[in-house]
Amino acid sequence: MIPRPIAIVGSGSIGVAFAILFARSGRPVRLYDVDENALERGRADMGARLALLSDAGLVGEPTDAVLARVEWHTDPHVAAADAELVQECTPERVDLKRAVFVQFAAAAPEDALLASSSSAIAPSMLVDGLDDAVAARVVVGHPGNPPYLLPVIEVVPSPRTARSTVKAVAEIYRDAGLRPVVLRREIEGFVFNRLQGAVLREAYCLVRDGIVDADEVDEVVRSGLGRRWSIIGPFETSDLNVRGGIAAHAERMADSYARMGAERGQHDPWTPDLVARVASERRARLPLVEWEDRVRWRDARLMALTPLWDAAS
Repeated sequence: MIPRPIAIVGSGSIGVAFAILFARSGRPVRLYDVDENALERGRADMGARLALLSDAGLVGEPTDAVLARVEWHTDPHVAAADAELVQECTPERVDLKRAVFVQFAAAAPEDALLASSSSAIAPSMLVDGLDDAVAARVVVGHPGNPPYLLPVIEVVPSPRTARSTVKAVAEIYRDAGLRPVVLRREIEGFVFNRLQGAVLREAYCLVRDGIVDADEVDEVVRSGLGRRWSIIGPFETSDLNVRGGIAAHAERMADSYARMGAERGQHDPWTPDLVARVASERRARLPLVEWEDRVRWRDARLMALTPLWDAAS
């Protein structure tokens, strides 16, 4: 059974990236743009990106077969016909994105799901003024860029989004090879950009205060934090850095991190209840009796990646 098409609105960088992701997974894709010249640029961009992916052994079939699954349209009704999901990839403007949902809710089938690639706009702002039936079908689907290389995607519902929409959109993304993270509630910037923003804020402050220059900040991330975070996240990093796990890490480091936060005007203490909650979640994933094995796994992964990092530096 041939899966229903994915309609993508916008042939810029993220729209082309989504087209590659879905087409590479075997989905028919219809990419829409109001500008024929933009579509031509998108075709050229997609071909160039697929060539690089193919050279790296990341396509799995001739690139022509992937390209053949993608249609390029300036007619929204043709692009949206039979679509299971409409992935909006227009500039970061509420009015523009909302207009896309109005247009494609009318052009697509009544059961088509509607997702925005917004990087920070809360979905409740996108559906403000829309009919409840349309708002129930809308989520934010915020990818890492490019999604065909960074598989995480945030699925962010508004208070008006139907639970069935969240589940169905997450399943479509999962089938395409993504790893959806469903937010319990909406928040500006979501998780990806809040974490990224926290690092950037401190990075700017360190340069401003004359501690290091910009490239030295990047070096700390390139050769330190980034290497670890490519295989494990900040909670698992802390969990594996101290024997006894993240509870022991918090006991040692919470006061220091609190002072660092206070220096920047922040007061977000690691309270005992919060530490206990995170520790409980970590222990559910990694019992302490397996801690040493996981530390050795971490080191083995870092050793395996070291030649690649060294070649790139």
